[in-house]
Amino acid sequence: MPATPPAPTRVTVQDLTAFCLEAMRRAGLSDEDAQLTAEVLVSTDTLGTFTHGTRQLRGLLKNLRNGRLSAAAHEEIAAEGPAWAMVDAHYAMPPAVSYRSMLLAMRKAQACGIGYVGVRHSSHYGAAGFYANLAARHDMFGLSMCNVDPCMTVPGSKGRVLGTNPIAYAAPAGEEKPVYLDIATSAVAATKIYAAKSLGQPIPGNWLVDEDGLPTSDYSQFPEKAVQLPMAGHKGYGLAVMVEILTAVLTGAAVMSQVSSWVIESPEPTNEGHAFIAIDVGQMMPIGEFKGRMDGMIREIKSAPLAKGADRIYLPGEIELERRDGALVDGIDLPADVVASLRGLAEDVGLDAATLFKS
Repeated sequence: MPATPPAPTRVTVQDLTAFCLEAMRRAGLSDEDAQLTAEVLVSTDTLGTFTHGTRQLRGLLKNLRNGRLSAAAHEEIAAEGPAWAMVDAHYAMPPAVSYRSMLLAMRKAQACGIGYVGVRHSSHYGAAGFYANLAARHDMFGLSMCNVDPCMTVPGSKGRVLGTNPIAYAAPAGEEKPVYLDIATSAVAATKIYAAKSLGQPIPGNWLVDEDGLPTSDYSQFPEKAVQLPMAGHKGYGLAVMVEILTAVLTGAAVMSQVSSWVIESPEPTNEGHAFIAIDVGQMMPIGEFKGRMDGMIREIKSAPLAKGADRIYLPGEIELERRDGALVDGIDLPADVVASLRGLAEDVGLDAATLFKS
């Protein structure tokens, strides 16, 4: 029988943010990069997406110490046109680079109706959904995606071919909550497998295949021998290829086997690529009309007949946004693996973990 996971630890959004800011200050990051990174990671925790929130800060700061990222670096626009730009991140802090890159895509959209920004020479940027939601908060339709190191097979193969290549979208609404989706193109994000391993929890048999290409739930083989499956077979495979094109082939970032994992000990930079797309819907339709039509669509979906045993229909992202509403008032219940990562981070940078965990 799997072990019962330890009870979560509740912290306030303010305390968690202050803790992360101090850790990044001690790591040498600028105030702006630290503020933006903290917003990305803590906001992700409020949604309950703990695999992509503050749990990742320890690894990012470790990459700063070993030279795979640079606290002193800043991204620059390498090329641009009225509706697009290519950004060289120079291995600056990825969430901060990505935040500013989506803002750049939004400025391009304000000028041209739609904006695309591609990023190269970067690394893990956290949850793709944060950046899509950033556009939606400003009444734009947002798209965010990135490529990662190969850990997923493709139909007909049994080895690593593509990364899990996440993609997210978000759209504003009126009286209803925004609609957003943040997914890996694999059956599940790799971080969820790592989280299950650290917590000793079982995984389904359709997440991984072994070295012979056969389904397995033995995560002890991952990532050395076992590899992930694309979601929905050829459909997830096709989406992963699209993400690879828009984030890597087009941007000049590393492609597929050229990408190095950000979580392993390696002197090689990751050179992940990102893509951010913003659509200024208010230039194509009065924003109030668009939001009204969004509300109508949402309400029609929610009024659909319920299946036996169901008590409610959720829109994409609605569960997460409701969790966020609760977390902002009551605090965030951090799982044990996140708490352990933050305690390790405190030790790494010489910070007293008691400033966050009171007991």
